[in-house]
Amino acid sequence: MEDFNGVASDRLRSFIERVERLEHEKKVLAEDIKEVYSEAKSAGFDVKIMRQIVKLRGMDASDRQEAEAILDLYMQALGMV
Repeated sequence: MEDFNGVASDRLRSFIERVERLEHEKKVLAEDIKEVYSEAKSAGFDVKIMRQIVKLRGMDASDRQEAEAILDLYMQALGMV
């Protein structure tokens, strides 16, 4: 392992290559997700609402309840309910 001014080049290269692989995988996954939403849209589903549901399902129950309560409060304050 070469060391340049305190930098272990082999270890650094390993980290960089791992990040590059993960970035590539992330891009592939993003394309797959986009394709699934496209299929859902073609089947007549509202993709915007689906995205909201996915976001809500990713939250824990207490955070979701808090967000829904604040949304309801704001909607009432604006006369939307």
